[in-house]
Amino acid sequence: MEETRSLSEVHDSVPTDHLSLWRRVFAFSGPAYLVSVGYMDPGNWASDLDGGAHFGYRLLWVLVMSNAMAIILQTLCTRLGIVTGRDLAQACRESYPRPVNIALWFLCEIAIVACDLAEVLGAAIALNLLFHIPLLVAVAITSLDTLLVLWFHKLGIRYLEAFILALIAVIAVCFVGELYMAKPELSGVVAGLVPWIDSRSLYTAIAMLGATVMPHNLYLHSALVQTRHIGKSEAEKRTACKWNLLDSVVALNGALFINGAILVLAAAVFYRAHKEVTEIQQAYLLLAPLMGTILAAKLFGVALFAAGQSSTLTGTLAGQIIMEGFLDIRVRPWLRRLVTRMLAIVPAFIVIWLAGSSGTFKLLLLSQVVLNLQLPFAIMPLIQFTSDKRRMGPFASGWKLRLAGWATALIVLGLNLWLAGQTIADWARGSGEWAPLVWVASILVCGALLGLLLWITVQPYRGAASRKATLGLEPKSAEQRARELITAPQYRRILVPLDHSNLDLIALGHASALASRNHGRIFLLHVEEGVTSQVYGSDSSTAEVEAGREYLDQLVASLGQMDLDVETAIRHGSNPRKEIVRYAREISPDLLVMGAHGHGGIKDLIFGNTINPVRHQLNIPILVVRS
Repeated sequence: MEETRSLSEVHDSVPTDHLSLWRRVFAFSGPAYLVSVGYMDPGNWASDLDGGAHFGYRLLWVLVMSNAMAIILQTLCTRLGIVTGRDLAQACRESYPRPVNIALWFLCEIAIVACDLAEVLGAAIALNLLFHIPLLVAVAITSLDTLLVLWFHKLGIRYLEAFILALIAVIAVCFVGELYMAKPELSGVVAGLVPWIDSRSLYTAIAMLGATVMPHNLYLHSALVQTRHIGKSEAEKRTACKWNLLDSVVALNGALFINGAILVLAAAVFYRAHKEVTEIQQAYLLLAPLMGTILAAKLFGVALFAAGQSSTLTGTLAGQIIMEGFLDIRVRPWLRRLVTRMLAIVPAFIVIWLAGSSGTFKLLLLSQVVLNLQLPFAIMPLIQFTSDKRRMGPFASGWKLRLAGWATALIVLGLNLWLAGQTIADWARGSGEWAPLVWVASILVCGALLGLLLWITVQPYRGAASRKATLGLEPKSAEQRARELITAPQYRRILVPLDHSNLDLIALGHASALASRNHGRIFLLHVEEGVTSQVYGSDSSTAEVEAGREYLDQLVASLGQMDLDVETAIRHGSNPRKEIVRYAREISPDLLVMGAHGHGGIKDLIFGNTINPVRHQLNIPILVVRS
């Protein structure tokens, strides 16, 4: 059904049945590049710069491990979207009770706000560095990218993918030039691939992991693959999975190059010169004197701006997918973008106002840690769904892929628990006499989150046990299941508001057909809006009121010839919407039939809009007819 599709505006819009091999590769390429920009957003820059400047090349292995995890998880996402036709959020909504879905949605929204916060700060810092715009003003300017999102939304998914790819190319070219000028030590780079971590580097390592494997990207990718036209046969789905795997490997390894380049640049320039970097602006200012050319700083600024703009575009799509998938609520893209961007701008303004530019770097790191803390709540359902043979059929994950997925989940969860314990202990030590309260509050919050995660983890096995208990029952036929699921409604009380236009006859035609079939009653309502009616109500007696009564009598006579039971009512007031809702609540109809004139936008402001306010206040089916 149309309303259940992910990104319905561009769903199934890109043809892939090309005869040429290269054209087929090009047709499937794109979704992973939109996802990959989330792996190189300004939050990544903060964590990578921090890791390289403080620990040299020693945390390079974290990026490589994170990239391997990302490829595994994004591969599972593409398989889920291609095989089931559902994105991860939709799969959760269909599998979990509503309270669990609301909790997961809330956690996802926190992650998206954290990600958007990093994009706001990154783009604002770039504008400040390149054009010397005050940081607070630059933060405000970043809100204008909402218009850019809307423009690409109208052009189509391929235009958005092309623009994102161009920005990625700009970032890559900038860092190729940076690395050429920095001349990093090859031996140090190779040594950085050996795993190493301690308590000092834990926070930075988790920030790097959270910046690389972003939770909302898992929801995004499972929806983006559905923008391609994929056949229904097993062979066609296998082909789509193969090409999307190639797309993911190429795009995510490109993101690994850029993340690695940032860390290697910081290690080769700042760590080697014993220069501590506590903010991105400081890195920009130090690059020119340390590398001997202003070009290094300018390339850094241009790449930062491109990273901020590219990642903000995909963040909008992820927010739309998560809200529609978990809650089945569709919000206009401009409103969704505006709300998300405001939730990111407000904390950015506060931090810059109170802590200055140095606070932005800490806020960027914190945003990435928040992303990583939310990650298990996306990984666990993804692994469960893609391992389910009833859902995936022959595409269910094999034991090797399941093992890799669970290993990824356990690594992320273990690092999160380590960080949580260390952070809570630090808070308690700095709280003095309030330390017991800090411990109690922290334990309660962590316990609730772990309880939710445990429920998600064991839920499929509880469901499997209940299914086994019913295996002895005789299976129902498709016809029996259809009869149980589909119940034809009986419309015995049908309300038809009248407005003295040709739409009245069309609405009555539909209402009479339904009423005659079910031996129902039709209720005709006319609302008098004249000044006399507003003042005197039912005591009004004007030519207009009398004409309205005669009109009702004519309709009743016509319907009476069809042996239909009709009841009429005349209400007086300036607001027909309120009168329709009030009368409907008095008579409790089974169905409301209304005529729509087909205008919208400015005309709604001029002539008014009745249908939308009424449908939001009445919990009954509404049939809208037009001429």
